[in-house]
Amino acid sequence: MTILSVLRFPDERLRTKAAEVTEVSDAIRKIVDDMFETMYDENGVGLAATQVNIHQRIVVIDVSEDKEDPIVLINPEIIAMSEKTFINEEGCLSVPGNYAKVTRHETVTVRALDYNGNEFTRDGDELLSICIQHELDHLAGILFIDYLSPLKRQRIKTKLEKEARLAKANGS
Repeated sequence: MTILSVLRFPDERLRTKAAEVTEVSDAIRKIVDDMFETMYDENGVGLAATQVNIHQRIVVIDVSEDKEDPIVLINPEIIAMSEKTFINEEGCLSVPGNYAKVTRHETVTVRALDYNGNEFTRDGDELLSICIQHELDHLAGILFIDYLSPLKRQRIKTKLEKEARLAKANGS
């Protein structure tokens, strides 16, 4: 497996809408395997293919503490969501070191294809619900910071641009 490079905000490629996967092939399964490797390496709980510059509708999630409940979502679609919402603090591998409170639906039901191309549905609540909504946003080119005020979003952008300039100047 390969550790993939995660795009960082404000990289415009994060705004690309992902295309539907037409066939769950060995090449797609290789992408899924690499995405899990990358997500675990980055200590994340979810990763959308858009974040690793692959613009296909693929998401990997594992919200378990011992990393024993990997979930593959290919061509995911939220088919039901609770009217009740809640606010939770979110972070993102593409917006490192930044967290903000975002309103999400309390529960969702997602329909997708699994690792072998079989259709399934899965309900999610709590962290899994947040993660599904967050990662599906990525597939639409939406970042969690898009739910913040323009001022807060600009502060994060300025901070990350400064960190990128300093890292480049230091050769890292």
